[in-house]
Amino acid sequence: MRKSEVIAAESVACLNSALARLRDIWEEIGIPEDQRLQRTDTVRKHVNLLLTRMIEEEESLKERLLKSIDVCRKELNGLCLELHLPPFEEEEDCTILQLEKDLRTRVEVMLKQKKERLQELKLLKEREHDLCDLLCMPILLNVDDHGVPSLEELDQFRRRLAELSAEKERRGKEFVSVKRQIILCMEELDHLPDTSFERDVVYEEEEAFCLSKENIASLHELLFRLEEQKTKNQVLCDELRSKITELWDRLNVPQEERAAFSEYMTTGSKAKIMNVLQEEADRLQKLKLQNIKNVVEVIRTELTSYWDKCFYSQNQRLGFAPYYDEDYGEDLLALHDAEISRLKHYYEVHKEMFEGVQKWEENWRLFLELDKKATDPNRFNNRGGNLLKEEKQRAKLQKMLPKLEEELRVRIAGWEQEQDQEFFVNGKKFMDYVTEQWEQLNMEKEREKQERQIKKNRQLEEEMIYGSVPKTPTKRRVLGSTTPGKVRKLHGTSVSSATNSTMRSAFSGTLCHSPVTRPPLASGKQGLPSRTPSRVFKTPQSKRLEKNKENMSQLNGTAMSARTFKSYKI
Repeated sequence: MRKSEVIAAESVACLNSALARLRDIWEEIGIPEDQRLQRTDTVRKHVNLLLTRMIEEEESLKERLLKSIDVCRKELNGLCLELHLPPFEEEEDCTILQLEKDLRTRVEVMLKQKKERLQELKLLKEREHDLCDLLCMPILLNVDDHGVPSLEELDQFRRRLAELSAEKERRGKEFVSVKRQIILCMEELDHLPDTSFERDVVYEEEEAFCLSKENIASLHELLFRLEEQKTKNQVLCDELRSKITELWDRLNVPQEERAAFSEYMTTGSKAKIMNVLQEEADRLQKLKLQNIKNVVEVIRTELTSYWDKCFYSQNQRLGFAPYYDEDYGEDLLALHDAEISRLKHYYEVHKEMFEGVQKWEENWRLFLELDKKATDPNRFNNRGGNLLKEEKQRAKLQKMLPKLEEELRVRIAGWEQEQDQEFFVNGKKFMDYVTEQWEQLNMEKEREKQERQIKKNRQLEEEMIYGSVPKTPTKRRVLGSTTPGKVRKLHGTSVSSATNSTMRSAFSGTLCHSPVTRPPLASGKQGLPSRTPSRVFKTPQSKRLEKNKENMSQLNGTAMSARTFKSYKI
């Protein structure tokens, strides 16, 4: 049994006990029966009224609960629609009181969500308004102020604001960076802001500047104009500095005067610096006109240098007739200025080709030098190991030169096709020039070879006529009998007493020997013997004898001819 039923039974028992007690009291008092009935009826009515009122109150409570349930259901359904949530599902077998409590609690929660969403929407709209106003962009949050946004809409609005915030941050950084560059350019140009926009850029606070696309574009346009002007001024200042340096060199301006002006010759393109440079250039120009001859001579020296750099041929150099004109004047100076400017431009355009050819020329000259050393008879002298280094370097150059020539040939061919013109070196096409250099080298080697052969032939002819002598001191064999005689000393010198002692030479015992009988020369080669003697010895004294062949017959009263020596063998 429920506790409420037990309490109700106890209430009935209490009521019965109370009525029994009342009856006992009435009987003890002696109240008549009719009054007892009347009093009992009064008690009944009183209890009945009390219970009726209690029942009515409870019924009223029930009605209020049911009414609250209906109201909560309606409000809950509306909130679900507003908050874009699914309908609320009631629990089954739920009492009226529990149902009312659940519905009421759910309504309170959803009302709180609605309030939070509306508050967040308000903040988002205010933030968007500020950002769009700063960025000069249209407002996209068109939700009604009384409408409740969904969670998806709120998330979309958050992403939108995040994009706007990122755009503001990006434009802000861009504005700060461009503003800094604009201020630096204005300082470099000595330029003061003269328009409202320029003043806003320079003097306005960064937070107050409108970061619209138009303003950012105008910022970049302003920076571009300033940088363009700065570049023009820089180019002009560089040209003035170059012109001043050139005029200094041509006019031989002393270093002391240049040093006094050096602070303007480094960097900077401000209006003040540009004016000073222009004044100096004008002053030097006037001075140049007063020293035309000296300036023309300097330009001619520079022209010669560029002719060498550009590998001009002699005909090309002769083609500039003013170079040889001695009538100095402004017209001649103008022609030289125009020619040196044209040559400088020509060299810059072809610089890559000329540098490649110059590299080949340097390697070629080094190769010729090493090749000449390779044929030098004195190269075998001890030179600290340089001979091996030179041989390695010569071999390396001999391999490298053809590769370099091929690279230049391909590069020049591509350049000629691109520029639609031919590339000349010393008035010739590069490969023709290279071929000519190799041919000259081969001809020079062939000429040296022929000279060596002619010299050798002459030497052989002289040996056939006069005989060969030792080149270095060796053991000398005395002509005559091989049997040694007595040896005696004469003035500290050992002298053989052989039978044929009369054949001593009058020159300290040096003998002139004749070669053995030789076969006739070959018919195919005139003046060349069929066999070269294996060794030829000459001494300094024998060299002197050769120089005095016509006087040898008179020395010691002995005629020393080739016929005399035929009877002796070496």
